[in-house]
Amino acid sequence: MPAEVVTQAMTARTVELVAESPFYIPMTGPAARPRRSLKHDDTFIVLDSHGDIGASAGGPDGLFNADTRYLARLELVLNDVQPLLLGSNLRDDNSALTIDLTNPDVYRDGRIVLQKDMLHIVRTVFLWRGTAYQRIGIQNHGENQASFDVTLLFDNDFADLFEVRGERRPRRGVGTSKLLGPTDVMLEYKGLDGKIRATALHFDPRPTRLAVNAATYHFDLAPQQSSSLFVAASCNKPAPFKPVPFFRGLLAHRREMRQSTRGAASIETSNNIFNEVVCQSMADLNMLMTDTAQGRYPYAGIPWYSTTFGRDGIITALQMLWIDPRVARGVLKRLAFYQAKTTDPLADAEPGKILHEMRGGEMASLHEVPFAQYYGSVDSTPLFVLLAGLYVERTGDEETLVELWPAIEAALRWIDGAGDPDRDGFVEYQRASEKGLANQGWKDSYDAIFHADGRLAEGYIALAEVQGYVFAGKQLASRCALRLGKTDQAQKLEADAKQLAERFEDAFWCEELGTYALALDGAKQPCKVRASNAGQLLFTGIVREDRARKVAADLMLPHFFTGWGIRTVARGEARYNPMSYHDGSIWPHDNALIALGLGRYGLKHAVEHVFKGLFDAAAYMDLRRLPELFCGFRREKQRGPTLYPVACAPQAWASATPFTLLEAALGLEFDVQRGEIRLRNPRLPAFLNEVVLRDLQLGPSSVDLRVRRHGDDVSMEVLRTRGQIQVSIVLAH
Repeated sequence: MPAEVVTQAMTARTVELVAESPFYIPMTGPAARPRRSLKHDDTFIVLDSHGDIGASAGGPDGLFNADTRYLARLELVLNDVQPLLLGSNLRDDNSALTIDLTNPDVYRDGRIVLQKDMLHIVRTVFLWRGTAYQRIGIQNHGENQASFDVTLLFDNDFADLFEVRGERRPRRGVGTSKLLGPTDVMLEYKGLDGKIRATALHFDPRPTRLAVNAATYHFDLAPQQSSSLFVAASCNKPAPFKPVPFFRGLLAHRREMRQSTRGAASIETSNNIFNEVVCQSMADLNMLMTDTAQGRYPYAGIPWYSTTFGRDGIITALQMLWIDPRVARGVLKRLAFYQAKTTDPLADAEPGKILHEMRGGEMASLHEVPFAQYYGSVDSTPLFVLLAGLYVERTGDEETLVELWPAIEAALRWIDGAGDPDRDGFVEYQRASEKGLANQGWKDSYDAIFHADGRLAEGYIALAEVQGYVFAGKQLASRCALRLGKTDQAQKLEADAKQLAERFEDAFWCEELGTYALALDGAKQPCKVRASNAGQLLFTGIVREDRARKVAADLMLPHFFTGWGIRTVARGEARYNPMSYHDGSIWPHDNALIALGLGRYGLKHAVEHVFKGLFDAAAYMDLRRLPELFCGFRREKQRGPTLYPVACAPQAWASATPFTLLEAALGLEFDVQRGEIRLRNPRLPAFLNEVVLRDLQLGPSSVDLRVRRHGDDVSMEVLRTRGQIQVSIVLAH
């Protein structure tokens, strides 16, 4: 191809990206310092490794509440210079961040007046009930008295989260700052939506000097003497607001975190690194959980998705179902409460649809973005039905089923009605407003759904995996209907699922690819692209047995499987890019659902490969924390995986992935009616010689199990039981 043609093609692709991706998250440069995050309910904070906000480039720093930034700068300086970093550590339970600093050489009139490494400065930060608490402890380890100033520089812009992400606004509201006394400052903003948003800063003890953007303390510390100061930044608290004392709040926060995890099963293994991965995952999930009026809900991720997301919450709850089914109950009740009742094109809402995303910021309030309550996802609704069925089978909770049944029926009506506008039997989407998302499956990048030649799919699009969700959802809803004595409805749902599976095989199978099409476009033409969506079909059970093995074999070939995991799009496809968001990267949750599907069809050897790849990737990750996604480059010897620069970490369904992989490997099944837990074709990967599951619950009973690996086989030992419960290994081929 001539060079000028290549240039034109690249230019066209660039223009297409800008035009079609209004909510793209830009990455303009590298982070000057690593970032750390904390969250409590609707509030989260992003700080750099020094404990500062806004002091270094390249990060979405700030204290955020309900999609608004309440503090854009909080920087500590020592005699007008930045201290030196010794170390920065999150507590294992994510309850607090501790940063150790020291002083550089401090000069006055060309002479050193404070030699480096004489002061030990410890910053401890935690979030609780809408307030960011910070203690700054300082000790003089020098042989002489140390005289110095510590200044906290602070400011705020009350930016909407979408502004922080890169959206530009022609107009903004008005901000003000005022002193409320010798220890308190109030930062306020009157938005264009008429709401007043306020940040209250409280300093203890009284600063030597206090201004509307700085608090300065002068210290004269004798050798070995120490001192402390405290600052609290509160979101939308009444003035004057006095926060609880630092240590009392920290202890209460940790006590609440411990209480919230009681009742969940615990995991111990023979592999210390995997234990660290599991502990980090559970700590991250606990941090992302948010107490709502309907129950606890896992917010999707920090920083960009710390809110209620339908798809993310459902899949996270599904991944955690075996370890803590209470999460699913909270998710289902909240999404049923916000289920769409009317038609609203701007919000992509239609009666029966399940929420995609909620936002509480100024831009959502003004409809500058459509996400105040946004329903632009094609998969949240069938996934809601699917999760409801799985939850009832896991728990036998018919009381909750009765409560949810009207929402399940409304979701089913949408699936068969507005969700299938041309009545061809497939659920499909096309955005109702140009402000909405162009693609409405989990791969929602503008360029994620395309044909073999790279052309983007147009018109109403039927995604492969969504038909699988509908199939599984209707089968599970049929069994729920039987529980409720609705025999005719149960038979119809089961018949509908069977017919869908037959139509699906005819429309989506691509014999020349040996796998299923990514999607059908508006002209019912298949997008003949090898994509991981076919792997998720295995999880739903819609795939024929013989074709399941072909799909699995394809997923394990080098064009898909990198050694770290399975790519979203196979190498060699038209839009394949290992550094893209959805067209060649590796998503842990995607691999987790694929692993469940591989296990469903008895392909445990493939499960082991996926499990090991993601475990090895996690071992290289900061904090042993699997991120939202990472790049899809081939694994190289003695090198870790390549990170994706703006991936959320922590991210709920990525954090839940280790639990799903273990579930797939062990083949865990729960039969409430028979009081039995089954391990179907269990197989542990080579890096796990032993797994102990404690307090694995089934109804009112629970059990502690030990599973040991013996080559490709396992043995099981029941360590303790409470109540009536049976545990068995099922070997079926």
